[in-house]
Amino acid sequence: MNLEQARFNMIEQQIRPWDVLDPVVLDLLKQVPREDYVPAQYAGLAFADLDIPLGHGQSMLSPKLEARMLQSLEIRSGDKVLEIGTGSGYMTALLARLSNHVTSVELVPELSATAARRLHDHGIANVTLDIGDAACGWQHHAPFDVIVFTGSLPVLPDSVKQQLAIGGRLLAVVGSAPVMEARLVQRVTEHAFREDVLFETCLPELAHAPQAERFSF
Repeated sequence: MNLEQARFNMIEQQIRPWDVLDPVVLDLLKQVPREDYVPAQYAGLAFADLDIPLGHGQSMLSPKLEARMLQSLEIRSGDKVLEIGTGSGYMTALLARLSNHVTSVELVPELSATAARRLHDHGIANVTLDIGDAACGWQHHAPFDVIVFTGSLPVLPDSVKQQLAIGGRLLAVVGSAPVMEARLVQRVTEHAFREDVLFETCLPELAHAPQAERFSF
């Protein structure tokens, strides 16, 4: 495979057509080698427009969804970021290159360990990898300027919004298949939040995600 040609095609044929035009994000996708974060058996699919299985019931997001999330969050160099679901470590690497520090929480220890090796190999040091269940946030290091979920949620718990700093942004895909919405939540003041629907998509549900209440009549 001609890696650079495949990377170019991914950006020009998948990512730009999905309205990702921020030059900072596009340059980052050229610089961070996605192929190094893909399981060896799926190396040929590193730049394909699909979710890649990681084992343990987890998957790596499609390139265009990762890129759209990054663009929507408008990450700044001083930002403190929480990533919920480390997965392969690729999104972690992208977040780390844009921000001051990333705390990334993964439920599966084996995935976290593999991501740690990959990040170390690429010299990415401004990351703390924690193991645990962060479906309702990660109070240990709150507040955060940016919070991003790499799995979907049937409902977005209020406890996560409360872990945003004022001016902070949270991105999560909310809903149930086949209809899910990517939502951007911004904390305007201590008690006020703004919520916008960015686009429709569908991705696997985050493990232990809080469920909507069921009503019986």
